[in-house]
Amino acid sequence: MAYSNSKSVRFVDDVELANSTESRERTRFGLSRSNKVHPEKQPYKSLKQKVLSRVFSEDYSSAKLEKKILDPRGPIIQQWNKIFLMACIVSLFVDPLFFYLTETQSSDCINIDTPLEIVLTIIRSLADVFYAMHMFINFRTAYVAPSSRVFGRGELVIDPSKIASRYLNSKFFWLDLFAALPLPQFMIWFVIPSLKGSVITNTKNILRLSIIVQYFPKLLLIFPLSSQIVKTTGAMIETAWAGAAYNLILYMLASHVLGACWYLLSMERQEGCWRAACRFQSSSCLLDYFDCQTISHTRNAWYQSSNLSNICSPNSSFYQFGIYSEALSSGITSMSFFHKYFYCLWWGLKNLSSLGQNLSTSTHIEEIMFAIIIAILGLVLFGLLIGNMQSYLQSTSVRIEEWRIKRTDTEQWMRHRQLPPDLRQYIRKYEQYRWLATRGVNEEAILKALPMDLRRDIKRHLCLDLVRRVPLFDQMDERMLDAICERLRPALYTDGSYVVRELDPVNEMIFIIRGHLDSTTTNGGRTGFFNSCRIGPGDFCGEELLTWALDPRPSACLPSSTRTVHAISEVEAFTLVSDDLKFVAAQFRRLHSKQLRHKFRFYSHQWRTWAACFIQAAWRRQKRRRSSMELRLAQGSIGAMELEEMAAESQEQQEQEQEQQEQQHIINNKGPNPGSEAFVARLVASTRRGAASEDVGMGKPLKKPREPDFSVDEEEDL
Repeated sequence: MAYSNSKSVRFVDDVELANSTESRERTRFGLSRSNKVHPEKQPYKSLKQKVLSRVFSEDYSSAKLEKKILDPRGPIIQQWNKIFLMACIVSLFVDPLFFYLTETQSSDCINIDTPLEIVLTIIRSLADVFYAMHMFINFRTAYVAPSSRVFGRGELVIDPSKIASRYLNSKFFWLDLFAALPLPQFMIWFVIPSLKGSVITNTKNILRLSIIVQYFPKLLLIFPLSSQIVKTTGAMIETAWAGAAYNLILYMLASHVLGACWYLLSMERQEGCWRAACRFQSSSCLLDYFDCQTISHTRNAWYQSSNLSNICSPNSSFYQFGIYSEALSSGITSMSFFHKYFYCLWWGLKNLSSLGQNLSTSTHIEEIMFAIIIAILGLVLFGLLIGNMQSYLQSTSVRIEEWRIKRTDTEQWMRHRQLPPDLRQYIRKYEQYRWLATRGVNEEAILKALPMDLRRDIKRHLCLDLVRRVPLFDQMDERMLDAICERLRPALYTDGSYVVRELDPVNEMIFIIRGHLDSTTTNGGRTGFFNSCRIGPGDFCGEELLTWALDPRPSACLPSSTRTVHAISEVEAFTLVSDDLKFVAAQFRRLHSKQLRHKFRFYSHQWRTWAACFIQAAWRRQKRRRSSMELRLAQGSIGAMELEEMAAESQEQQEQEQEQQEQQHIINNKGPNPGSEAFVARLVASTRRGAASEDVGMGKPLKKPREPDFSVDEEEDL
């Protein structure tokens, strides 16, 4: 039942699917062809002999088709589309320049500028080459099969015959072909010289017709080309300033076209005045007199006897020039090419921006229609230019505007909550520093939008060297370091801010990237006790949390800080919170190694402070004992037994001095010497021996820092 009710969709242009369906239907109904080959006589084709007609975009490069068929999503097509778009814009600028071929001479006749004609022919021919290349590339560009668009990016049809058939049957082929035809060159060099009649009249009419008819297809090609660039690359213009410049170029193109049309219509209006004057003097005037190629003695005699220059002047009431009087009064029709081009470009830009409000037209219908086109085109293009440039330029300052709005909201909130001035200043300082450091970019949001492998590579690039500076992490494997780097988070601290205070819970371990901090301790508020050190780039603080995370049986409460860390400059750092550090320690049991215990002691500020205080206490006891012995020797109250004891104590004193030097070397150089465990044993034994003679005035000894209990791992190892 399910199979009988099922339906399928067949695409007309999917030739392979249609052929396969047709063959299945013939087999189903028992139909066969007369020229069917017997199965035993069918030629065998290997896999190498089979010709691929479809391929996925991911397998395109492996199929070795780069030189035969191009991938529409590949870098070659993407680069060519951008190049062809620039060629189309250049061609749109070149075509209106043909309107400047006609010029007037001092004897009131019209001539063709032959050097300009040659230059424009060469430039236009080069531009037409790009259109021909674009057609050739379209014959070699694969397309996505319609039947494969249901899911994913689809399959690419790479059969050249199918590609050519699809392109020939599309409307873009005829559009490309008509745009690639060299109509102006053909008309100027072949058609116009073979026509009878006035050369100037034929030139103007044919140029106007060929340029305008071919200009619109070229203009229409820009829109599908732009949409194709957006579809393949994601954006037409990547930067805001380039987008603003692109819209400005299109606006200048419209001004350029209007200026060229205004020049050509000015020439026609001036020739119309000459023809009206010629008809007024019909007895001795011929229309061919206004062609500079037909100048003769008869024409010169007529021109000297006529008053043509005064009759057809802009100030004369004989003929209405309307909006073209400015071209005649300025004399641009007889100027060089660059002078008349820039003047006409300025005229088009001025009237396009002012929506044609300053144009004073005559009663000619063509002139009025041209003024209406200028007004409508100026209104539309000027609005698009302002809107697009505003959107492009606002994209560069949108983050600054967001920061200003957020700063205003913060000021209103601080004023509403009546915060003290010093606290407000700290908040302003932090917001300013965070803006300078990040420029309003949310790094966390950017990283979350990336896939896992890219996030891992970025974190590894940013944090790996910093994590390796931590002595406990420098000997770990790459998997462990990657896990730590993935969970590091950026943090910023301003000058004067407290990172952590003594006896407060430690909830994160901080790795310094830039800036300096002061780390101080009073041993829990002990009177007369103070220890201070400075940490900078590459250092870390919050090692109490590392001890807590390394413990196989950590407590539920976070450890208390033994030091106060205070920023003395702007600080950039990465933080590793307690949950992440505990997760890393729980996932990788290799971190629970007994050999890391002593290394942790030597690099911890808390353990170094305890070791220094321990040595100072032992030294003070030894110094008091020596002073007591010297006093008793001076009084002569020491016997033989006491001398032996004093010698033994002197030897013990020398050992303690050596041990003190070793301990000081450890503290200064941040690393243990050989025999450091024996030194610790001797130091503890000597301290215990002298503990009985400790004076009451020494005060309570410094509490030994807590270290992780590795007994569980040791038992597991056994």
